[in-house]
Amino acid sequence: MRGEVAIVGYGRTPYTRLKPGEPVLTVDEYIAWAAELALKSAGMSKTDFDDQGLGVAHAEAAHTVNWSAATAETLGISPQILLRADQGGASASSLLIRAAALIKAGVIDRALIVGADTPLSIPSAAPGLPLSPERTRGVYWDFQGPFGVMGASAQFALIQQRYMHQYPVTLEQLGKIASTTRYHASLNPQAIYRKPFSVEEYINSRVLSDPIRLLDCVPIVNGGLAYIVTSAETARKITDNPVYLLGFGETNNYYHGSRSLPDVTTTGFVKSGPAALKMAGVTHTDIQVFEPYDDYPFIVMMTLEDWGFCRKGEGDRFVAERNFRFDGDFPMLTDGGQLSGGQPGGAIGGFAPLIEAVTQLRGEAGARQVKGATIAASCGFGGIPYGRPGRTCIGLIFGTEA
Repeated sequence: MRGEVAIVGYGRTPYTRLKPGEPVLTVDEYIAWAAELALKSAGMSKTDFDDQGLGVAHAEAAHTVNWSAATAETLGISPQILLRADQGGASASSLLIRAAALIKAGVIDRALIVGADTPLSIPSAAPGLPLSPERTRGVYWDFQGPFGVMGASAQFALIQQRYMHQYPVTLEQLGKIASTTRYHASLNPQAIYRKPFSVEEYINSRVLSDPIRLLDCVPIVNGGLAYIVTSAETARKITDNPVYLLGFGETNNYYHGSRSLPDVTTTGFVKSGPAALKMAGVTHTDIQVFEPYDDYPFIVMMTLEDWGFCRKGEGDRFVAERNFRFDGDFPMLTDGGQLSGGQPGGAIGGFAPLIEAVTQLRGEAGARQVKGATIAASCGFGGIPYGRPGRTCIGLIFGTEA
């Protein structure tokens, strides 16, 4: 699979927090807008995707589910293959792997992958309460809802408490991750929050669900994203700047240790990260840009450990010793991540790290461009199972050469 497909274009609509005067668009409008931007980026037309592939990442909440067949109708294309992903923040990465497999098999030559969400426009019985099946049945209401666990911050607070109890994790280093994303956001005109803050301001920000603070949390936004993946042969014909998929790894419903009492401080990246590196034929020191899924800073720290950039429990020291700025020794979350750039719902945010990795390798990141970047890694991370972090963990490695 190494180097047999490439991303040739991408699009990200402006995000909105629905301030007065900002337009209120539907999910379909955001998908069409993001697709148009991706097609323009690749120099392609929507007719190039008739008899090809269309991938649709649907949003978590019931009011914004994107039915893949209806999305094809909305876009005005007639794809041979429809792909659909419902793996939360891993959906964009999952769709890339599946589209790549179909391209390698010769079923299709290219695929347009789209996703959008409008969580700020959803009518809700209770503000902030997601209207998803995960929150209305099963283990959530058996073991969490009745005890006041109302949303991601409360769920992840339990994981972070255990992580900080088990390993030497300091607020200073978590704050370093958060403040670095804001610094990068200040260089990204598309980021939703661009005013820098200090580590001290992070530590002093309001506690929402101990130990989760206000500046630990992503700003929820409305928006859409898309990318185009083709065979390597086609990619070389239509662009001088393809970004090749070199390797991937995927793990679903991972338990570290005992299934009855798993170690909740270890994610599925402990398997999928090394698998991606092995397929790509690269090592940790070859990675010049790292784009983890950053719904919370401590997830970033655990991801660094589980990929193998440092040993388990040494994430705090690794963060202290590295410069994560775009011009530092370990560029990370170079667009501001979701922490400062914005998260368009619970499923579509996973497009952002993938697209930023591609943006960097194409040399199109502007003021935050990592000089001479040729190999980048990104992560898809989705779902919050009971008592564990992340149902789906996907690692991707990209390069400028096949």
